Amino acid sequence: MTQPDDDFATLFAASLQAKPLARGQSVEGTIVRIGREVALVDVGGKSEAVLDVAELKDADGQLEAAVGDRIQATVISTAGGVTLSRKLARRAASNRQIEDAYQAGLPVEGTVDSVNKGGYEVRIGHSRAFCPLSQIDIVRTTDPSVHVGRVYTFRIVEYKDDGRNLVVSRRALLEAEQEARADEVRRAVVPGAILTGRVVSVPAFGAFVDLGGGVQGLVHVSEMGWSRATDAAQVVSPGDEVTVKVLRVDDATGKIALSMKQVGDDPWAHVPATYQVGQVCTGRVTRIAEFGAFVELEPGVEALAHASTFPPTGLRDGWAQSVPVGSTAAFEILTIEPEKKRMGVALVPEGSSRAAAAEAASGIVQGARLTGKVERHERFGVFVFLAPGKVALMPMSETGVDKDADVAKTFPVGSDVEVIVLETDPDGRRTRVSRKAVLEAQDAAELREYTERPDTAAPQSLGSLAEKLRGALGGKR
Repeated sequence: MTQPDDDFATLFAASLQAKPLARGQSVEGTIVRIGREVALVDVGGKSEAVLDVAELKDADGQLEAAVGDRIQATVISTAGGVTLSRKLARRAASNRQIEDAYQAGLPVEGTVDSVNKGGYEVRIGHSRAFCPLSQIDIVRTTDPSVHVGRVYTFRIVEYKDDGRNLVVSRRALLEAEQEARADEVRRAVVPGAILTGRVVSVPAFGAFVDLGGGVQGLVHVSEMGWSRATDAAQVVSPGDEVTVKVLRVDDATGKIALSMKQVGDDPWAHVPATYQVGQVCTGRVTRIAEFGAFVELEPGVEALAHASTFPPTGLRDGWAQSVPVGSTAAFEILTIEPEKKRMGVALVPEGSSRAAAAEAASGIVQGARLTGKVERHERFGVFVFLAPGKVALMPMSETGVDKDADVAKTFPVGSDVEVIVLETDPDGRRTRVSRKAVLEAQDAAELREYTERPDTAAPQSLGSLAEKLRGALGGKR
């Protein structure tokens, strides 16, 4: 068994054999202590090296490392002990230090002063450097000026003319960081995970998002928001920071499917508590289909105004002219099916109110005398539009015209027609109306008025009076 004295002797001998460190040398060490201003790093020498604590903090001043962490750094001084740096601070960079940083591959801090057609002018200490446009970031932004005034860390890729000609790259450092983080990021990318990323590119069908370490996923345009979108560029731009949810990870191809909308709650979850049948809401027409208009009541909640709910116009698809895409109007809710995410609505005519709409709908009862619009003709009768979603059948026998008459000419599509409700079911979906009953009621009213006149002759039979009345009126129906 090894004695403690033997262990000490072994360590002491090893320390004597430790190779001296040179300025500009890259080393790897373990953080053994973190003080208020400096951290001590064990790099295998006789004593610990010193590192400025500021180099262990992020942009917000929070420590990014802890005791026991392994770090890489560069020796910037050996006078009176070893001093390390993970980057060359922009204010303390002399020409000599910049050259050493170039030789050692040490990152340097610089301030982006201006931008021109080819790239950026970067100030490092008292020196000027050039950074090509393609080297300022991994993602090229649409507005290059967003980098002006920023303090970044760069790598010197060219050093010429004793430092008078410097070319730097920030992208080289970012890509190196990506490679180091790639494995860690891939472990975090699992279905259901909520992550933050940056938009890299935006084709029409979606957006590619960098999750870190060069690991990218796709947010399809259908997953960008609860509101319907057809062009991803209308929602995000390259460089935008977004929060996404991982939907799927294809182990075979490495493709990652992401969603922006599923980070938040599904708006249909609160539809039952927010909307009710008969309610009138303001909606925006998002698209027109052959069978109706889609109306957005709120982001992610779309309803359908079926073509049958619009008053007939006599023109093919004439209803669509009243609801152009992008227009807003009042719509009455007819049906709600939250489990299927479906809602039926009907356009409320201008000047109408919810009360008027409800009264019109409830007025469709047996015996009611209403005015509707002719919707279409069939061989067995005429269909009459009474209210949104309420269409009644007027059988041929109830039109009040002769069998050989031209019904289409008598009742043109889109024209108003007064009818009496003969019968209707409790839901109001199957309703029969009659124009003939209206004519008969008019005859009865005229007869009543005639018989009640003071100068009317002695009472005659109802039949003879009616015949005379029809003769006086010219036999018109």
